[in-house]
Amino acid sequence: MSEQKYWEEEWETLDRAGIEAKQLESLKEIVRFAYDNAVYYKRSFDEAGVSPEDIKSLEDIRKFPFIDKQTERKTQGIGSMVGELCAVDEKDIIFISASSGSTGVPTVSPFNQKDFDEWMNIESRLMYQAGMRKNDRYMHGINFSLFVGGPCVLGAQRLGAMGIWSGTLPSDRLLFIIQQFKPTFLQTTPSYALYLGETAKKKGIDPKDLSVKRIIVAGEPGGSIPATRKAIENLWDAKLIEFYGLSDIFGACAGMCDEQDGLHLAEDHILAETVDVKTGEVLPDGETGELVFTSLRKHARPMIRFRTGDIGYIDKTPCKCGRTSARIHIVGRKDDMFIVSGVNIFPSDVETVLHELDGITSEYRIHVYERDYTARYGVEVEKASPDADEEALKKLVVGALKSRIGVKPDYIKILKDGELPRAEHKAKRLIDERGHETDSAILI
Repeated sequence: MSEQKYWEEEWETLDRAGIEAKQLESLKEIVRFAYDNAVYYKRSFDEAGVSPEDIKSLEDIRKFPFIDKQTERKTQGIGSMVGELCAVDEKDIIFISASSGSTGVPTVSPFNQKDFDEWMNIESRLMYQAGMRKNDRYMHGINFSLFVGGPCVLGAQRLGAMGIWSGTLPSDRLLFIIQQFKPTFLQTTPSYALYLGETAKKKGIDPKDLSVKRIIVAGEPGGSIPATRKAIENLWDAKLIEFYGLSDIFGACAGMCDEQDGLHLAEDHILAETVDVKTGEVLPDGETGELVFTSLRKHARPMIRFRTGDIGYIDKTPCKCGRTSARIHIVGRKDDMFIVSGVNIFPSDVETVLHELDGITSEYRIHVYERDYTARYGVEVEKASPDADEEALKKLVVGALKSRIGVKPDYIKILKDGELPRAEHKAKRLIDERGHETDSAILI
């Protein structure tokens, strides 16, 4: 008997009209449910002069107000632990996750049993799409501590694969587990995949000789950056698949297939829009802006028009893999974008350039600051060899950044291999020093 190509073929190959018909049915139900059961949505919709009856088409969602992280923070803890956005009784909540708090106070995300079970099915779907099968061994090297990515290991086990619950252990321990249990799949962050592979090489272990054949990365940008993806794949001799998720809705809700051309979005659970960052105007598919998600089936805390803070675009053309769901392409975080000489720059732009250069490690750090009332940026990198010519490396990096990004960095600081901090979860790539004097720059 031949192996099935899709986890849920009927849904994954449904035509656009069929997808949107099912989305509309779910949208009508969830907007009504949110209005009737969540204190915040009743107040918000009434103040905006809209009601569930206004949903006649998918485009009608544009009539409804946005919510964002600040909405979550302002309503959290009011009336109950989970707050005014929650639409079910607390006794029906069986799981909560929390955001990392990297951009403010951590926010709680509740799930009832139905929410959780359907979420795990999406994890199984995405992992099957990533090539995982029952005979695989899946090592989950992602943080378990309240992180929404933690339970995703259950999606692998639901698929039938062996789950190895390693979490974020020290690199020596992780390498030992890989050698002992021989996982075929590894999930971690892009920065840690590079660090773990480089650490293995320093210990005389060639990552290419290990059992890992596929690496799932999530939690930070990188997997969609061709230079970063190539660097990880070459280091491990393994195929890289990127997942995308957010605690505000649930863990991985989009992921790559073998084509590696964008991330297939779970459109049965999420209605996606792209809006202008400043005006909130809805943009046509294919144009880059802030992604806005409406959860279509999550009842514990419905998210109606949630501004994710992620910058990207949506592609609804069918994928070569045969799947028909929209694919999202993530460019970066709105909070991480900085402007120098009129040019919008994301850390991912810098990473793309750096990971194509020889003579430096994969680690880097960007400093943004002001001098003479003008925004400037500097970059710290590590030399791969102790004997490297630092001045030559500086010129190489400066030239590449100026050529590719269009704005020359104010300085490049060359460090020894290992001097920049390594993160076991999300790497901190951008240090915003605007409003603070800086004297640490090594000027060019």
